[in-house]
Amino acid sequence: MKIVNTKVAVTANELKDFLEEKLSPMFKEQRQADIDFVFTQTNNGVQISQPDMYEDFLFQIDVVTDTELHITKSEHYTDDVNVLTLENIINNLFMDYPGRIDITHTAKE
Repeated sequence: MKIVNTKVAVTANELKDFLEEKLSPMFKEQRQADIDFVFTQTNNGVQISQPDMYEDFLFQIDVVTDTELHITKSEHYTDDVNVLTLENIINNLFMDYPGRIDITHTAKE
């Protein structure tokens, strides 16, 4: 699990909108594959999945507090090239998250 801390409050709805806008196009450009991801808002976050290719979610991003996000990668697809590419893009996206200056990442075992 990775923890992302922001300086400004984040809501699950705002997070979902941001990911829907940015993630699939960046994935298609980087991976040169026409794969669209499904973003499902949960009570406290967003699940990223691709049900045509994977049975389970790929990533779960939970808004733990207004300024703390927990990113969990599915244990089922850890070595999958699409998931590894997606993880790299997610990490980079949070560094560019609008209005979120000085975002920090920490890994938690």
